[in-house]
Amino acid sequence: MRLATIRTATGMRSVRVDAQTAVETGESDLRALLARSDWADHAAQAAGPAHPVDGLDYAPLVPSPEKIICVGLNYRDHILEMGNEPPAYPTLFAKYAPALVGAYDDIELPTVSEQIDYEAELTVVIGRPVRHADAEEAAAAIAGYTVLNDVSVRDWQNRTKQFLQGKTFEHSTPLGPVLVTPDELPAGGWEISSTLDGEVMQRSSTAELVFGPVDLVRYLSTILTLNPGDVIATGTPGGVGHARRPPRYLTDGATLVTAIGGIGECRNTCRTEKIDPEKIEIVQTNGKPA
Repeated sequence: MRLATIRTATGMRSVRVDAQTAVETGESDLRALLARSDWADHAAQAAGPAHPVDGLDYAPLVPSPEKIICVGLNYRDHILEMGNEPPAYPTLFAKYAPALVGAYDDIELPTVSEQIDYEAELTVVIGRPVRHADAEEAAAAIAGYTVLNDVSVRDWQNRTKQFLQGKTFEHSTPLGPVLVTPDELPAGGWEISSTLDGEVMQRSSTAELVFGPVDLVRYLSTILTLNPGDVIATGTPGGVGHARRPPRYLTDGATLVTAIGGIGECRNTCRTEKIDPEKIEIVQTNGKPA
């Protein structure tokens, strides 16, 4: 089953996405749907208003998740290209909901940086509360998978050892277009890629993950309760722009396509943030705030 959150003339709606139509489930968004203990049966039987699949206006798949947890350095090829050693434990950071945009929305490039990078990521969406999960409980807690691009402002990210400040700029992170339930996906790894202006920049397999989705749900649920609609971005493969020589960053007008086999793709145009110059409070001097 495929599920999404779409924008309509009367507001956002959770939908089941079939071959030709998207059928409303009765909830305002995917998080509200997943909050139901019977969400899978409810969505499968939904018979609400229908919308043609062509032309759907996809909102961020989960517009306001309680938690967006991200994992860094989790593909073997990316670890090597960044000059790091494989981690003993998952490297964790967070995003906040204002960073999210829909699968076909514009990505906003902040004016304070020219080092804005792309990172294709397989993303887990939680479908039931889970704490201190074993492997079976962790797998059962995964409602499905989607696509995210962890657009990263590298110079801000690298100001300190903490990643957050470079990872959660507003309107920077496409999420969607759909959630695909695990029963619809084949076993094994799925191809993951990013393409910038028609050139393939990343291409790998989710089989290269150091810590897989079940591992991550188990680990994270030891720290805190994972709730329906929580989003876990599992990391990016090799080929990021920051590791290239010369580096390759996102620029105004560029088209970024983030795809995962069997799930779908985000297709976004990059647009420089529009801001009154008089309102920019941070002036760069030798790479540091003035």
